[in-house]
Parts: sequence; C-alpha cells; structure tokens
Amino acid sequence: MSLRPHPVPAVPEETARVARAAFPSGNLFLEVRDQLGAVFADQDFAPLFSKRGQPAEAPWRLALVTVMQYAEGLSDRQAADAVRSRIDWKYVLSLELTDSGFDSTVLCEFRARLLSGQVEQLMLDALLKVCREHKLIKAHGRQRTDSTSVLAAIRALNRLQCANETLRHALNSLAVVAPEWLRVNARPEWVESYGPRADDYNLPPGKEKRLARALAVGADGDTLLSAIYVEGAPAWLREVPAVETLRRVWIQQYYIEGGAVTWRTEKEGIPPSRHFISSPYDTDAHFGRKRTTQWVGYKVHLTETCDDELPRLITHVETTSAPISDGAVTSDVHRALEKKALLPSIHLVDTGYLDADLLVKTKKEFAVDLVGPTRPDYRWQAREGKGFDAHSFHIDWEQREATCPEGRKSISWTPAIDGQKNEVVKIKFSMTDCRTCPSQKSCTRGVRRTVTLRRQEQYAALQEARQRETTEAYIEEYKKRAGIEGTISQGVRAFKLRRARYIGEAKTNLQHVLTAVAMNFVRVGRWLMGEPLAHTRQTRFVRLMSQTTG
Repeated sequence: MSLRPHPVPAVPEETARVARAAFPSGNLFLEVRDQLGAVFADQDFAPLFSKRGQPAEAPWRLALVTVMQYAEGLSDRQAADAVRSRIDWKYVLSLELTDSGFDSTVLCEFRARLLSGQVEQLMLDALLKVCREHKLIKAHGRQRTDSTSVLAAIRALNRLQCANETLRHALNSLAVVAPEWLRVNARPEWVESYGPRADDYNLPPGKEKRLARALAVGADGDTLLSAIYVEGAPAWLREVPAVETLRRVWIQQYYIEGGAVTWRTEKEGIPPSRHFISSPYDTDAHFGRKRTTQWVGYKVHLTETCDDELPRLITHVETTSAPISDGAVTSDVHRALEKKALLPSIHLVDTGYLDADLLVKTKKEFAVDLVGPTRPDYRWQAREGKGFDAHSFHIDWEQREATCPEGRKSISWTPAIDGQKNEVVKIKFSMTDCRTCPSQKSCTRGVRRTVTLRRQEQYAALQEARQRETTEAYIEEYKKRAGIEGTISQGVRAFKLRRARYIGEAKTNLQHVLTAVAMNFVRVGRWLMGEPLAHTRQTRFVRLMSQTTG
C-alpha cells in the first residue's frame, strides 16, 4: 500500500445538512469534529506506508474509525458497517451519504502498521497535541497514576497443563509446517495423549498419578526435541516459534538426572513468575499477584490530568508484565511525559509507585513532586510506638556517627546493600553501652542496637515525605488521587480494559493505548458539549447521615 498525503476535506454539504437534522440537540462525535477538527492527518502516518503501490485508504480516516470503534466497543466488521450506515460517522469522516466505506480487514492492517512501525503512542500523542492547542490540557499541572490487572486472552493453566499444552501446541504447529517430517518422527500413541486439550477432567487424579503423567509428558517432549536437534534434521525446524517455546518450557519444567527427564520442584529451582511461561499461546503473559487478586496476563498503568476547571485526560499508558512492580514504571512514565512536554509539577501516586530512591530521582531529574503515602517503618519500635525508632537517633552524616536518645555514640558505620538491593548504612552501638543502658528494653531486644538507614539524600527525602503526610495540606492534596480509581472503573466497565483482545504484550499495549484515546475522545466530546464533571458518588445511607449531621 502507498500513501500520498492529502489535506482533510471539508464535510460534504448534504452530509452536514442531514446530520444536523438528525441530531438537533448535538452529538458527541459531531461536537469533536466541529471544535477540534479531524484530530489526525495523513502526514502523521506517512512513514508507515511506502511511496509506491496501490493507494491506501486515508489513514486519518482509519485512525478516527479506530477511535470510534473502541469508544463503542465494536468489532472490525461492525465498525466497517457503521462507516457505511451511520450519519454521525460519515460526518466525522467527511464522507458523502452514498459512500460505501471499506472492507473491515483494512482496520486490522492499520493496527498492524502501527505495531510494525513501533508508533503505538502516535494516536494518543496526536490527540493530546490538539487538546493542548485548545487549552484543554496544560504542562506542569497535576497528574495521577494507578494500575490495574489485565487478563491475557488465554486460559490459566497449572504446571502440568502448561507442559501438556506446550507439547500439543508444538505438534499441531509442526503438523502444518512439516507434516511429512512429523509423520515419520511422531509416535502413534501421541494422538490419544495430545489430541484433546489438557483439561483437569482428562488428567489423572491424585498427586502420584499426576507426577507420573508429568514425567511421561516430559519424556515425550524430550523425544521430540531430540529428533529436532539431532544432526541431520532440518535446521529450520528449530526456528519454528512453537518449537522454541517447547524448548524453553522444558528447561523451566524439567531437568535431566541420570539420563532421565525429571520434574522440577522448588528444591531444584523454578524460575520467578516474571520469566516463567504460563501458557504456550502467549509467552509474554505471566502470573501476577496483588494482595488477594491473582491472574495471568499483564498490568496497565494509566496517568491522567486532574487540574481544576479542565477535563480529565489520559496522558500516558504503560503496559507491563503482571509481576512487574509499580515502582519500576514510575521513571518510565516521567520520561514519556517529558518527551511529550507534559511533565506535571505534582504527581499523585499510591505507595507502590514511590520509595526513597524515587523521591530523590524524580525531584532531581524531572523536577516533579512525587506525592503519596510512604511505606511505614515496620520495625517493632515504630510499629508499637513505645520504643526508640530510627528517627529518634541523631545522625551526623559528615562525621559518620549516630547518637542514641541516651547520648551514647555509635562505634561503627558500614555501607551495605539490603535485601531489596538498596544502598544503606548499618550503624552499630557498643555492646558494653547497651548492656548498662537504662533504656535498653525500649531500644532493642538484642544485646546491642543496630540502626539501618538509607543514604543521606534518600533518608532526608523519606523523613520529609513522612513529615508531610501528617499535615492537613497533604491530606487535602492527596484526596485528588482517588479520581484515578474512577478512570480505571470507566475503562474496565465501558471499554473492557481488563481483558486483552489480542495475544502478546505489544498488541495488548496497543489495545490499551487505543482505549485511552477513545476515553479521551469521549471525555473531550462531553466537555465540549457542556457536560460537567461528575461528583464522587455517595450511598443513600451516607447522604442521609450527612443531611442529619448538617
């Protein structure tokens, strides 16, 4: 497909006349087109097309169709039908009423071009640029971030099911690409073992029988891999994706002992969830856990504006594997917003997105004030509130010395790395001083006190943040973070954000970005139509009691 960029044409007169007659009270899509224009332009997508070949459908139209498709939860075929039949869509797309539209496969091809060109954020950035020009969004304002789980478009499998399905997937793939080779190297009994999919009801009951089944699957998979990697076998077989997945899963699930394939247990070592393949059909999807919620798939992080007197617009979307912590994303979000010239001055987050290092790094590199509740001190002195916590000690960073509440000075100051790989300082006091100290029971349960602190910058930032959390100004400021929960709720309920439509992290990320564009599109349209922001909902009981106490 080739592209010769053309200016966006005006809405045909007849289309405009009929649309105005059909929607005398206004329409969301019409309002956006009238006040913001077409939003996208052919030139935005020019690098994705060649300069020679059959002319492509205008990409600015395909972008708008994709946005409206996501806004209304339509399939490709339904979206293509809407282009042919709906007056409001024809108005937005500058089409004549008699225009027959295009084939639905064009939309799938358009998304594939966005992925291959690695420009998943292009449409979101284009909409944000137009919103900035119309003063609907501003830099150096206030933004907030939160995440939610995303279920991959696969079945959740236990380890035995995963091994069984991986071998089954490899056999089915080889049956397509190398049928003659597989007919010679496959065993007849494999038809019964790996014909049906691995469900609990067709796997043997009991721990011992399941272990025997796992060993049998492991031996069969090893037999197939040996035939593929034997000298003289076609080398291209090893490049088949399903074969490579089989090899990786067998390394994770089995090991060789005494020449036999053996099932791995925790004793031999199982890879962490961020590396462990949970399904052969989506190797990017991994097991995640957040408090009591468990899932296999991904995690999506949404960042949105929350400035007074402006619409709430999503500025960045980040999709990660499910086990990745929220804090690992904080700096990535800031770098992305910096490229868009949309860095906030205040960034409201929950505890997962900040720690002592991030408090310092965010302020230094991005001039962003990261606001959120810090992790509490879990040591018994701070938890019980009747001992001397670390904050009770006077720290002399220049002299590399600490003084306890009883006036005794430390005897050692040792830089170290803690269990979370943070740089810390371990400060120890004399056993002689601690034994004779009248406050020993309030200070330590050991023979002497040891205090572990973060580095000076991190320690100071953490203490400052904890002090700020006790102020009324912080409480009022942090209340604004709660609105991101409403955005996630809207994404989940109205835009199916929590279920992946596609296979793989790249495609799932594109889904999330397009969902964010559609949410922004709808929000801008409602804002332009004069619809006010919704207030926080209250239950009838809360409203009743508020009226009573008032």
